[in-house]
Amino acid sequence: MHKAGFVNIVGNPNVGKSTLMNQLVGERISIATFKAQTTRHRIMGIVNTDDAQIVFSDTPGVLKPNYKLQESMLAFSESALKDADVLLYVTDVVENPEKNMEFLEKVQKMTIPVLLLINKIDELSDKSDASGQSDARLGNLVERWHQLLPNAEILPISALNKFGTDMLLKRIKELLPDSPPYFDKDQWTDKPARFFVSEIIREKILLYYNKEIPYSVEVRVESFKETEKNIHIRAIIYVERDSQKGIIIGHQGVALKKVSTEARKSLERFFGKSIYLETYVKVDKDWRSSQRELNSFGYNPE
Repeated sequence: MHKAGFVNIVGNPNVGKSTLMNQLVGERISIATFKAQTTRHRIMGIVNTDDAQIVFSDTPGVLKPNYKLQESMLAFSESALKDADVLLYVTDVVENPEKNMEFLEKVQKMTIPVLLLINKIDELSDKSDASGQSDARLGNLVERWHQLLPNAEILPISALNKFGTDMLLKRIKELLPDSPPYFDKDQWTDKPARFFVSEIIREKILLYYNKEIPYSVEVRVESFKETEKNIHIRAIIYVERDSQKGIIIGHQGVALKKVSTEARKSLERFFGKSIYLETYVKVDKDWRSSQRELNSFGYNPE
């Protein structure tokens, strides 16, 4: 009998959802950096075996929205509660379990299997001595989460170090319903190639710029021309202010050249081809607060 289903990953910002997604799928699908609010879309990654298809969804971190972009991000997260066969609620060893109780209360009401994943448990052992302090702290966390989500299975993991991820995959497969596959067996995501170009460029901006700059940036791929040996890409980096445009470009274009070079290297690894990348910077004032602009960038959860 073949199993198939949708396994949606939710949780607050910066708990390691995207790192977990990348480990489970085996492809670098979601941006995973040290900055919060990194994932903006709902991104599917598909794991296929002979007798199963697991459709994972990474989602933005749950937050109280301050502008329309964040409203769309929250809508992506909430939509993941509606169509899951199995829900992975990710937390970590430093997060307050009562954070964002309004979202957690929605999880409490769910009747599907919920796996509560306490991520980054390696940080407990790093900060504790050999007297068993880390075990006690983990035990206390498990108990607190058990009180909040009494019907959830609680699994300690370290997504970064791949601790517990094999056991997690096995458990997910056990919980999936009997079903034929939802996608072709050679498909590994629902996103087009252009989406990953935008995400990789945006990741470099998240890594190399500080303060508000990364959160004021969006990337649109204007042209994607692929041949057997190479891909020619033209991408526009949008910012909200003229001053931000100057920062992105940098003195004599040095900053933009660095971002473009690092993005090109990552894109070549991702696609396995030579990449010719052109990047330009334009100002689109307050794009984060314009629903029309957000729709054009793909922020239109149904």
